[in-house]
Amino acid sequence: MSQQSAHKMQTMDRILYAKLTGSLGDEAALTKLGTAFGQVYAEFLPDMIKSETGLDIGIAYASCQPGLMNDLVAGLGGSYALVNGSLRNWAPKFVLGCGAGFIMTLMEHMLGARLEDMEAAVPRPLSVIELDLSVMVFDKIANVLRSAVNATGGFEPYLDPPHNVEDRPAPVSGEKDEFAAAITMTVSLGKSLSQVVIIVPQRELLRTVVSAPRPKNTTAASETWSEQLGEQVRRSQVTLDARIRLQSLTLDTISRLAVGDVIPFMDAGDVRVEVSANSKDLYICEFGRSGENYTVRVKDNVNSDDELLRHLMN
Repeated sequence: MSQQSAHKMQTMDRILYAKLTGSLGDEAALTKLGTAFGQVYAEFLPDMIKSETGLDIGIAYASCQPGLMNDLVAGLGGSYALVNGSLRNWAPKFVLGCGAGFIMTLMEHMLGARLEDMEAAVPRPLSVIELDLSVMVFDKIANVLRSAVNATGGFEPYLDPPHNVEDRPAPVSGEKDEFAAAITMTVSLGKSLSQVVIIVPQRELLRTVVSAPRPKNTTAASETWSEQLGEQVRRSQVTLDARIRLQSLTLDTISRLAVGDVIPFMDAGDVRVEVSANSKDLYICEFGRSGENYTVRVKDNVNSDDELLRHLMN
C-alpha cells in the first residue's frame, strides 16, 4: 500500500471512529444546534446590551460550519479578536471570536461618539486598549453560552485574555486536532456589521441540549456595564514617548559625530519635553531629575481628557 493510500485509510478510519463515538455529526444535526444557539443569542444578547448600555444591536444566525478546530480558527481570516475558553461539565476547551469592527465601534461610542455620526469601522487588528475593552464583550458572550448549555454545577466559564487572530500561536506540530463546528452569527451596531463565532468540539456540541436562559433583572446591578467598560479602558496600560528638541547642526557636523560627543538641548532654561502615546501629543512637560532617575514634569495638557482617551483608543 502506498503512503498516500495509507494516509487516506487512516483518515477514513478516523472519520468512521469519530462518527461511531459521537465526535462527528451530520450536517442536519449541526445546523439544528447552530440555529438553536443563534436563536438564544438573538433573543438575549441584544436585550442584555440594551439594558446596560442603551445601545441597540442586532444578532442573526448565519451558519454552522464543520471542520478541524485549528482549520476553523485559521479560516476566520484577519480582524478578529479571539479567546480560548472552557466550561466545567460541558467543554474543556472552546474558542470565542468577535469581529474587530464591533469592538471598535463600541469603543468609539463609549468615548462619546454618536452612532449616527460614525461610519462603518474599517476592520484592523485591535489596539491594546480595544483588547482590554473586548474582555467585557467576551464575558457577555460567554455568559449567554453558559446559560444556553445549562451545564450542571452552575460553574462560571473560564476565559483566557483576548488576542488578535494574527497573534494566535501556531498549533503544536504533531498535536492531534479534533473535529469541531464554528457557529457564526452576524452582529450589527450602528453602521458596523461584524460576526460573533463560537468554535466548539463536536464531541461536546452534539451532546448539548440548548435551552433559553432565564431573564435577569439587570437594573438591580449596583454598577452599570457602561461604567465597567469605562473603568476597563482607564485601567489600560499605555506606552508613553518623550521628545526633546536638540540644537540644530549642519549635516557635515552630524556625519562626523563620534562616541562621547555632546549635543546641547535647544532650550537654555527649562527644557521643553513633548510627551505622546500612539503618535498623539498628550502633554507639554519640563525635563528634570529625581535621585538617579531622569523625569518629566507635566506643565500643560495638549487636549481635554475625553480627547486624550479618543486618541489613545486608536
